[in-house]
Amino acid sequence: MAWWAWALVSAGAAALVSILAKVGMQGIPSNLATAIRTVVILVFAWALVYARGEAAHLGQINRRSLLFLVLSGLATGISWLAYFRALELGPASRVAPIDKLSLVFVAVLGIGLLGEGFSLRYALGLVLVMAGVLLTTLG
Repeated sequence: MAWWAWALVSAGAAALVSILAKVGMQGIPSNLATAIRTVVILVFAWALVYARGEAAHLGQINRRSLLFLVLSGLATGISWLAYFRALELGPASRVAPIDKLSLVFVAVLGIGLLGEGFSLRYALGLVLVMAGVLLTTLG
């Protein structure tokens, strides 16, 4: 499957996360809900690693990769805890669009730190994303 197909699967699953989490965390503190979700993800991810025979690569991970994966994990934890807290306090239909501002942040960081491409059309797309977030969260 192509990268963009996986990205669409990710987007669809992410949409389900918001709705399923909002329903599932009724009367449950957001941090506890995040912890339960994390355990499920942990078991699922390791089961997939072993099922695909990828555990053999554990010894090949260099320190730099490990450092950045650990930092990415910490960022993920912060993101999930904040997202579930936002869902606990606000409507999923308003929380999710604000969360999607990550697209703009990734674009800026990708351009600034990774040297990824930039064009007027790309900038317009980012402006439209920001406008969409404003339109869906105001009122």
